[in-house]
Amino acid sequence: MSDIANTFEDETRIASFGDYVQLMKPRVMMLVVFTAFAGLIAAPGSMNWVTASAAVLAVALASGAAGALNMWYDHDIDAIMERTVVRPIPSGLIPRDEALGLGLIMSFVSVTIMALASNPLAAGILAFSIFFYAVIYTVWLKRSTSQNIVIGGAAGAFPPMIGWAAATGEAPLNAWLLFAIIFFWTPPHFWALSLWTSKEYGKAGVPMLPVTHGAKNTRLQILLYSILMLPIGLLPVATGLGGYVYAIAALGLGLWFLWAAIRVYASKAGDDTDIGQADLKHAKKLFGISIVYLFSLFAVLAAEQGLGFHFATPFVIGGLA
Repeated sequence: MSDIANTFEDETRIASFGDYVQLMKPRVMMLVVFTAFAGLIAAPGSMNWVTASAAVLAVALASGAAGALNMWYDHDIDAIMERTVVRPIPSGLIPRDEALGLGLIMSFVSVTIMALASNPLAAGILAFSIFFYAVIYTVWLKRSTSQNIVIGGAAGAFPPMIGWAAATGEAPLNAWLLFAIIFFWTPPHFWALSLWTSKEYGKAGVPMLPVTHGAKNTRLQILLYSILMLPIGLLPVATGLGGYVYAIAALGLGLWFLWAAIRVYASKAGDDTDIGQADLKHAKKLFGISIVYLFSLFAVLAAEQGLGFHFATPFVIGGLA
């Protein structure tokens, strides 16, 4: 009798507030908001706390809107993959049209708040970032090319530039350097994840790199991008944006990231063998390290600028600052 009651309760459960939060991809939102805040703090000048808070809120709403639009469109493949089948739409908790409506309304509200709180440039970049993730990546790239993450990574790279633009009304070289760090970080970060989810992507017909080019090629691409990440992470030092503390952090974190990538490359992670499945631990470790890397790098940059212990190194290249 209790089993029947539990089944009836499960079948009649309505969406909770937490389900709507999940629709907005809160873990992604946290990273987006944090990097946007770091860009705002690192930018020269200052904003009063009210307008700064409004700008950060706008970024959070925009991230949630993009997540909702992504889940609206991807409902079919989310229903196939094991790690996404529990999402609010495929689980039947939130109707697709409701997710679409929420995503569109939040998009409008977020851009409006940014325009009122800061300036047209920040609002324009914010609007484009939503469009890029929801349309260019989700609708077009994700299902059409194995380079989906490489090109689509731009969507997640805009937040620090948005924060910078919100504070200054400009998007100079230093803002683009912050964009570049996230842009080149995204492929090795996501490909590490895709090494242990490749079968799900293959079943759903999504051409992720391990599906189209195999695990060995994916491990090589992870290594190449991780090698590239080391100098890119240090570029803010050359412009004077990053000081001594940032330089030490970027070098140490970059070497840690590279070491983890080398471990993945030397392994059989993703191969359809017992050894390959066991070696997935290296890919999972790299995935975790990549998150710590990005959070730490932007935290140090924000702390240097925000707390006033930024001291430029002798490695600043004239004309770049």
